[in-house]
Amino acid sequence: MIDRFLDYLRYERNVSPLTVQTYETALREFESYFKNKDSQLSWTSVDADVIRDWMESLMDRGIIAATINKDLSALRSFFRFALSRKLVERDPAHAIENPKKAKPLPQYVREKDMDRLLDNLEWNDTLEDVRARTILLMFYETGLRQAELRGLNDIDVDYGARQLKVTGKRNKQRIVPFGEELEQALRQYQVLRDEQPKYSEALFLNNKGARMTSGQVYTLVKKYLSLVTSLKKRSPHVLRHSFATAMLNNGAGLESVQKLLGHESLNTTEIYTHTTFEQLKRVYKEAHPRA
Repeated sequence: MIDRFLDYLRYERNVSPLTVQTYETALREFESYFKNKDSQLSWTSVDADVIRDWMESLMDRGIIAATINKDLSALRSFFRFALSRKLVERDPAHAIENPKKAKPLPQYVREKDMDRLLDNLEWNDTLEDVRARTILLMFYETGLRQAELRGLNDIDVDYGARQLKVTGKRNKQRIVPFGEELEQALRQYQVLRDEQPKYSEALFLNNKGARMTSGQVYTLVKKYLSLVTSLKKRSPHVLRHSFATAMLNNGAGLESVQKLLGHESLNTTEIYTHTTFEQLKRVYKEAHPRA
């Protein structure tokens, strides 16, 4: 039955040799599994429970969900073929749900590394250094997206209330507070910036007096994060993750962080809660009399 299916793929469907090989590997492995499980089983008698057991055995071996989904896809294609050719009387694979792919956890820079970058690095009073530190500080202190930071204009900064008017996705606006340190950095940056020719209303300008591009902001962030972290990703979004992580680790509520980040759904924000576990362990160790 497997050979007939593979010939169908090769000669009727014209699929690539690599796909044929991938499907064959999955089918042979499943056949070997159910025959070892019960020698009386065959392709005509396996049911959904056998398929689920096989998937569970793959998970136990550490096979990732994406690979299992590919194997399951091969099994579904095989049974559809076999059913259409009346080689089997039922398709036990069609109702099987795919295992959920694990969401990658957000990468973030540790608080002590951000402190090292912002406090211990030798920053000069040049426009380039002041602008770079102010951008890094704004990302880390407000959690803005790169496009949101680039889109800020001078008019969006309210020093009296220490808050930013941020335009996020789908032009939705939100108010984000900031602290005294960022206020001082912004004021120093604006004084130096205004000594140069200015051709834009943007808050952050490049050396030509125009709004900074996404490439310029990304390059700046990557350059400085490379000094304090070995993370593979060293982007503005990593600083956004670092903001959320620091907030939660220091006692902020999840809904508050959601509003600051501009997430529509709390589910999006919940991915950061994994980082609070170290804080919980410290609290437990300090609070429990026998810890």
